Amino acid sequence: DADADADADAVGMRYDREYPVMAYSTRAPQDAVARLASVDLTLPYHPVRGYLDGLLAALDIDPASQMLVFSKTSLQVEQITAATPRAIYFNDSVYVAWVPGTQSLEIASLDDRLGPVFYTLSQAQDNQPSFDQQMGNCLRCHDSYSMTGGGVPRFITGSGYIDREGNIAAHEGWILTSQKTPLRNRWGGWYVSGFHGEQVHLGNIAVRSVYELQDLEALRNGNHDNLDALLDTSPYITNRSDIVALLVLEHQVQVQNAIVRVNYDFRSALAARDLADDDLATAASELGVDIEPLIDALVFVGEADFGAAVRGTAGFAEAFAARGPWDASGRSLREFDLSQRLFRYPLSYVIYAAAFDALPAAARRDIYIRLNAVLTGADTNEKFAHLDSVRRTAALEILADTKPEFSELLNLR
Repeated sequence: DADADADADAVGMRYDREYPVMAYSTRAPQDAVARLASVDLTLPYHPVRGYLDGLLAALDIDPASQMLVFSKTSLQVEQITAATPRAIYFNDSVYVAWVPGTQSLEIASLDDRLGPVFYTLSQAQDNQPSFDQQMGNCLRCHDSYSMTGGGVPRFITGSGYIDREGNIAAHEGWILTSQKTPLRNRWGGWYVSGFHGEQVHLGNIAVRSVYELQDLEALRNGNHDNLDALLDTSPYITNRSDIVALLVLEHQVQVQNAIVRVNYDFRSALAARDLADDDLATAASELGVDIEPLIDALVFVGEADFGAAVRGTAGFAEAFAARGPWDASGRSLREFDLSQRLFRYPLSYVIYAAAFDALPAAARRDIYIRLNAVLTGADTNEKFAHLDSVRRTAALEILADTKPEFSELLNLR
């Protein structure tokens, strides 16, 4: 809210103190939402969902990406319950959230330079809808791992034991989730549609009291084509909260957060040495910047085994895979596996993101060198043991064919 943002301005944003070169609170965002806000915008108005449908179309976000979450992890906590979950929709760089009866849409967008930027869009019907950038209010949560300093803005996915009112039923059960989290511990507080065999998860569980958790296995509730038996889905765009979309979300957020961390640390280290962003004379190791968490996320180090084949029913997977790009052999990093892992090839499609391409030149070079070592098998570290020679060679070939800068920098062509 305005008071929270005023408080943040009064004391100075943490990022402006710790990463002055980033100018998080003063630099004008250039993300997809900022670009949309810079033009004369007319959005259709839905009688139930307001600007939601039109905004998704304007941002090229697939409605099939819908995921429903009923934990009160939002600015609009009063409207969220198990009966009225928050709907989240996303593409490669923007996340849009809507709650039935809400006064505004919540938007998080990945800016090439700033990282996550947060907005609201009023649901009051107007001929000229406008976006309001949020600072302190959203960052109370999205800055949560910088309590001791050195944090950067990030996206968050979590799982916990949530009651029917959307409140945390047991605080010790709430965790941050990523592609490393076992499926049996994911999606507490979320609805989950789709099929996953005998594998279990925490989705679709809304308890009356903490005592019900004493028999957690009896509460497990999965393998639903849609959610019509669990709640009234009529206000929402679809009646699903797709399991494949949830899996992609957790992977994408982990990689994006790692990119943002490298971006902040690398630019700050360059500025401290009075070096330009395109300076190629200094390596990450010399600057004291750790790029390894990003490498690990890109090649799925520690990815949890699904334990059973997964299948979505919303059409999200098909539309996502159809976006490419493809190499000369017709292969794409967006191809799904879904038998025991998320993707067929062990290199993340997030490497095509504009935020990755906007990293300082030396950072991209160092990342490419590391990826080449990992994917050729030259790096024999045990943490890369999941990369069998066939899959990692294919990933390397796709990268070389679809990312010209990689090939040119390493003289692979």
